[in-house]
Amino acid sequence: MASADAAITARGLHKRYGRHVALASLDLVVEPGQVVGLLGPNGAGKTTTVKILTGLVRPTGGTAELFGVPVADPPARSRLGYLPEHFRFPEWLTGLELLRFHARLAGRDPRRDADWLHELLALVGLDGRGDERIRGYSKGMTQRLGLAQALVGAPDLVLLDEPTSAMDPLGRREIRELIRTLARDGVAVLLNSHLLSEVELVCDHVVVIDRGTVLRSGTLDEVRSASLEVRIELERVDQRARDLVAGYGRIIATDDHEILLGTDDPDVVPRLAADLVQSGARVRALVPLRRSLEDAFVGLVRKEES
Repeated sequence: MASADAAITARGLHKRYGRHVALASLDLVVEPGQVVGLLGPNGAGKTTTVKILTGLVRPTGGTAELFGVPVADPPARSRLGYLPEHFRFPEWLTGLELLRFHARLAGRDPRRDADWLHELLALVGLDGRGDERIRGYSKGMTQRLGLAQALVGAPDLVLLDEPTSAMDPLGRREIRELIRTLARDGVAVLLNSHLLSEVELVCDHVVVIDRGTVLRSGTLDEVRSASLEVRIELERVDQRARDLVAGYGRIIATDDHEILLGTDDPDVVPRLAADLVQSGARVRALVPLRRSLEDAFVGLVRKEES
């Protein structure tokens, strides 16, 4: 349930383009200080969701609010910073000139906020590069500048679409630290990224969507444990043991001494162990296998597709 001051509250979002349903009753809540990863395969509805939250697209149905204000209202957008996946800046401007322009768009006085703009360049790793023209920036520098423009209005909510796609490993680490700093200051961050390892390192909550609906949402541990694998080692695997184990989920693989079980029940191990022993099976070990976010993501999407 969303709190009264939730940064994002979306209920029953629906978007149709002709016969194509891009979103189908999607719910999303992001609280201040949370870093939430929005995950899904291509065509899942991530971009449509972000466009609705920025006010660029109107939903066919449902509601979306930022800090309790409808997303279409200017007071909502005034608290929002946005870095799209694909963007281009005027190459004849310097980095500092671009930030001054976006500061005016955000209702700030670039002359009064000159120190803030220089601090912002330093914050994104462009200290001393603000007087250079953008045409001379590398892809990674342009990405950093894009992040700076998203923050120029000191927003309370930041939507980041693939913010580290053009960066090297050091740059990605620096951006992760920046995102963590924003969260510590109470800024809400919604992160859309295909780099699941990056999401795993920086996000505290994850929302997995496919075909316009939420498949799973929760903390990282909750989503990772949503689809668990257990390696069952027996002295001998017979049909009786296979049938018993199959009652707890799906058998992924088996041989004469081991069964690999897939299950959605995180508390399955003690009950399964007790049932195996009671059935007369000689159990050597039951080992829950820790899954990465990528493993859980692939499992959820494949399960939905099947």
